[in-house]
Amino acid sequence: AGPGSYTVGTMSERFDCHYCRDPLQGKKYVQKEGRHCCVKCFEKFCANTCTECKKPIGADSKELHFKNRYWHDNCFRCFKCYTSLVNEPFMLRENNKVWCSNCTAAQDAPRCKGCFKPIIAGDQNVEYKKMVWHKDCFTCSQCKQVIGSGSFFPKGDEFYCVSCHEHKFAKTCAKCKNPITSGGLTYQEQPWHSECFICSNCNKPLGGKRFTAVEDQFYCVECYKECVAKKCAGCKNPITGFGRGTSVVNYEDESWHDYCFKCTKCARGLANKRFVCHNGKIYCAECPKRL
Repeated sequence: AGPGSYTVGTMSERFDCHYCRDPLQGKKYVQKEGRHCCVKCFEKFCANTCTECKKPIGADSKELHFKNRYWHDNCFRCFKCYTSLVNEPFMLRENNKVWCSNCTAAQDAPRCKGCFKPIIAGDQNVEYKKMVWHKDCFTCSQCKQVIGSGSFFPKGDEFYCVSCHEHKFAKTCAKCKNPITSGGLTYQEQPWHSECFICSNCNKPLGGKRFTAVEDQFYCVECYKECVAKKCAGCKNPITGFGRGTSVVNYEDESWHDYCFKCTKCARGLANKRFVCHNGKIYCAECPKRL
């Protein structure tokens, strides 16, 4: 109903309108601030203006007021959904617009980065670096499957599930060609799984250990000595290239450690020196003359 600042009734006494001086006896009148006036003058001079439609709120209209603002009762509707707010909770927002509680909650709620709709209380959501999604809107940029609350990898403005990230960005093992998701090692600028970089003979892992590569095959020290390395024609031990005697002397189909390549008679070292082969034995240039 109208505010208590004025009363409306039918004049039974002899009063004239305060504004137009027409007699009010027997007519409808309005009394406001001690003054009596006809309905027409009330709307012209005294009536409050509706905040919504900007028209006077006449003496016959139901009026609502809040914080020195006035509305016709049928103008007091939610600015967003037009629901009547008479006897309903409301919020006065910018530009003197009234909103119902539901529209206020939706307007103030954070917006999903996927569907751009509000995320309201009770919605399952995913937050990352001040961004928020509905749980079902947080999807992989590659396969479009829902990531939800699962593990993911950010790349700029895109997000990838574990599987798509492995295939799109992870290094590929030089041996098995599968992605390397963690750990691994590098040999000759190629990535390997640790479990793929193994001895070709005994299958022991070679990461962090000494090994020898032979025609794309890798061998630990023990297997290389036993199965691959040539045997020295002098001492009959493997020529590994490790430690003492890294230099090798090859002659015809035989090999020697450089320190084993010596004269059969005088034991003079012959590496990088002239030598003579006689009856399958090696001599310095002088000893054959003494035979």
